[in-house]
Amino acid sequence: MSTPFPFTAVVGQDDLRLALLLNAVSPAVGGVLVRGEKGTAKSTAVRALSALLPAVEVVTGCRFSCDPAAPDPACPDGPHEVEASSTRPARMVELPVGASEDRLVGALDIERALSEGVKAFEPGLLADAHRGILYVDEVNLLHDHLVDLLLDAAAMGASYVEREGVSVRHAARFLLVGTMNPEEGELRPQLLDRFGLTVEVAASREPDQRVEVVRRRLAHDDDPATFVARWADEEAEVRARIVAARALLPSVRLGDGALRQIAATCAAFEVDGMRADIVMARTATALAAWAGRTDVLAEDVRQAALLALPHRRRRNPFDAPGLDEDKLDETLEEFSGSDGDGGDGGPDDEPDPDPDGPGGGGQPPQEGPDDGSPAGDVPAQGEPSEDGQAPAGRSAAEQSPVRAAEPFRTKVLSVPGLGEGAAGRRSRARTEHGRTTGSRRPRGALTKLHLAATVQAAAPHQLARGRSGRGLVVRRDDLRQATREGREGNLVLFVVDASGSMAARQRMSAVKGAVLSLLLDAYQRRDKVGLVTFRGSAAEVALPPTSSVDAAAVRLESLPTGGRTPLSAGLLRAHEVLRVERLRDSARRPLVVVVTDGRATGGPEPVATAGRAARLFAAEGVASVVVDCESGPVRLGLAGRLAGELGGTAVTLDALRADSLAGLVRDVQGTSRRAA
Repeated sequence: MSTPFPFTAVVGQDDLRLALLLNAVSPAVGGVLVRGEKGTAKSTAVRALSALLPAVEVVTGCRFSCDPAAPDPACPDGPHEVEASSTRPARMVELPVGASEDRLVGALDIERALSEGVKAFEPGLLADAHRGILYVDEVNLLHDHLVDLLLDAAAMGASYVEREGVSVRHAARFLLVGTMNPEEGELRPQLLDRFGLTVEVAASREPDQRVEVVRRRLAHDDDPATFVARWADEEAEVRARIVAARALLPSVRLGDGALRQIAATCAAFEVDGMRADIVMARTATALAAWAGRTDVLAEDVRQAALLALPHRRRRNPFDAPGLDEDKLDETLEEFSGSDGDGGDGGPDDEPDPDPDGPGGGGQPPQEGPDDGSPAGDVPAQGEPSEDGQAPAGRSAAEQSPVRAAEPFRTKVLSVPGLGEGAAGRRSRARTEHGRTTGSRRPRGALTKLHLAATVQAAAPHQLARGRSGRGLVVRRDDLRQATREGREGNLVLFVVDASGSMAARQRMSAVKGAVLSLLLDAYQRRDKVGLVTFRGSAAEVALPPTSSVDAAAVRLESLPTGGRTPLSAGLLRAHEVLRVERLRDSARRPLVVVVTDGRATGGPEPVATAGRAARLFAAEGVASVVVDCESGPVRLGLAGRLAGELGGTAVTLDALRADSLAGLVRDVQGTSRRAA
């Protein structure tokens, strides 16, 4: 077993360490979500925290870690009378991204339950994590059905397993800690709100600090035992401080002044619901206990806001996280208390926390403009004409990016047929969750029992098996797996024409707004997205397929336009992207969205070449939609012809924004050549 890196040896990352320590002091804060780029000690710090938590007293022999002072009356291993107790270290349980539902919540022995009526239950990770830490690395990649189970357990403090009339319940109260790289996709809003605190981490740009990180990491890897022993005193000091803060926590007074500041701050930043207020109150109280005080001060409220509010202000995945600290200071000053109960200190009156200590520092300042405009937006330096000519002073081959129009709500574009891809919310698929459509013999472990089919399979053999009582004699060969139909996520590949014919600023703004709207829809439906652009003499993959739709939005905003229209190059590049993705994940079905006016002017025989490239998609049965961006009084209908070559359907840019998009869904399903 590897020796964990000491918590106190982590270099920098003050906000991360503080957030974890506050949850160790007060688990009611609700956990931590750690967002940041790879290689920033996210997992290292979380795994090191468990060594600092106080030991847990449990009922001896209880698989569900019941507290001897207050055992769970509904514990499956109970009832617990006066029994022996023991002390063990607090656990940190890791939930793998690819874990099964049975591994998370536990599994019932269905065969024994049916034949003997015995609740033979094998606990899962939720039971192991009770009164400890449940850690999910890459939590944004967790499957939806596991997210739903986590939400239920976090909300109720208990896990329920319900199957065919057999019910098991056990306590599941844990500190939820998740780490994620935002480039790989965002979290569902429901799960995002369940994390009490969030921190943004990034690698230091200071050479001296980076040198110290490497020095400590190498020293630990060369001789873990010696390195851990070197930090033993610091670890013991922090552990003792956690114990002292826990003891002091019930005595901390949260006065009316501090409560008014908390409520005013949440209202000023327009966070949804009341959970933010409650989390801020608990965090401010924990901060005071960590500092050894019994009164909550304005500095505690400010730090609590920096940790508890940024992730609750996001309305969609394209919003940048973070808080306007000037606005925060103004709000705290305006509602500073005057009752002398700990709410009378504003940011200008109280000293700021030590930025170099474990309790100091808010989030790092956000990069980019502070006026809320999207990154990469460049003010117009003149308007091009409808034919794509550049304004004076700018090259005709490339024009400045234009800002996307306001996004709008779209209807569902789905891939026809029945897939077997990753769980999502777009197209029909055979899944582990959804409505039951039939049964089959299980392949491997039984996960979803079809009760009626199992009874039907066992019934003819009861006499031969010597049945004499009321119970049904069931053998493993009788068990039947339920087949279910739900929804899958798809690969939505955008192929965007960025040539001169599309460069009229008003038109390109509308095009970007439409693509942005479809990206929002892809985020909500748990799709992967990719972006291919073509202009000039070639096409490029502006964004390889990813779950991070906000990354796609950033690339879209900075997309320049100009030059010829190499339509065939764009289609061939998109075809290559799909070929590579099919090797990586053959079950995920693609939906190609081509955004163009249909012109083809790049390369030899551009129209014929584009037609041949389009027919590759039709031959493979790839579902496709062409968004027709042609404008002007004379329309050539080139996008419609392209849609015919693709075996898909065409829709005008205006129709994409209208209710008539519902007709488009029917057309996509009706005209696609993919077999249902």
